Amino acid sequence: MGSDFVRRFFRDKVAVTGLILVIAVFIVAIFAPYIAPYPPDAIDPSHPLQPPSIHHIMGTDSLGRDVFSRMVYGARVSLLVGFVAVGISTLIGTILGAIAGYYGGWVDTIIMRFVDIMLCFPTFFLILAVIAFLNPGIINIMVVIGLTSWMGVARLVRAEFLKLKSQEFTQAVVAVGARDLRIIFKHILPNAMAPVLVAATLGVAGAVLTESALSFLGLGVQPPTPSWGNILAEGKDNIEIAWWLSFYPGLAILITVLGYNLVGEGIRDAIDPRLKDE
Repeated sequence: MGSDFVRRFFRDKVAVTGLILVIAVFIVAIFAPYIAPYPPDAIDPSHPLQPPSIHHIMGTDSLGRDVFSRMVYGARVSLLVGFVAVGISTLIGTILGAIAGYYGGWVDTIIMRFVDIMLCFPTFFLILAVIAFLNPGIINIMVVIGLTSWMGVARLVRAEFLKLKSQEFTQAVVAVGARDLRIIFKHILPNAMAPVLVAATLGVAGAVLTESALSFLGLGVQPPTPSWGNILAEGKDNIEIAWWLSFYPGLAILITVLGYNLVGEGIRDAIDPRLKDE
């Protein structure tokens, strides 16, 4: 099964392209101190808003800071927020979806009605409302995004549990008297993780977009910590004279989100090739 999945995935040229983009962003984030030519917060008042040149390949911002260095370190922030937020949302969604799907009845009704209530609120505006009561910062952003984006995972896991709990291998484990927690986490959950993996991959892209949007609005990662969103926000204020402040962070966000979306679609098609024709 594993070798078939890998073969189908790497046969998909679009998915492989997405994987290359994701790996490239990872390499930039991990080796940021060695790639960035300057410290990300190094101010040079004598060279504000300089266009791209040999010394500053992506130009400088209004404080004379090297945009390329800030972009490189901004990759760390975006990926950190993406993975931590998705980790929180996946954990919550998986647990609640597993409980709802396995026990059914009134337990399922209560959990799924709570999911429906959460889905009634536009996620981004819900995040804005919560952040308004908290101090903007990277930790709060990660937690808030994670706590407001688990509903889709819960629905996926519930659907898989409803399908798997009636199959023969589950009935056999129940017949030998295994405990519920053992049945849920050792026997059913591993077989229900395929759609969760797809949702988590796509969720990283969504979390990167959300963090960038919040930072762009001044409610996310706060300066001087570099983030693609707050670099883009500065570009908005200088769009007529410093195009590079908007172009490069926008391009980085596009590449990252596109990469994760392509990988997520590739994983989905590799898990079940029949979905590719739908």
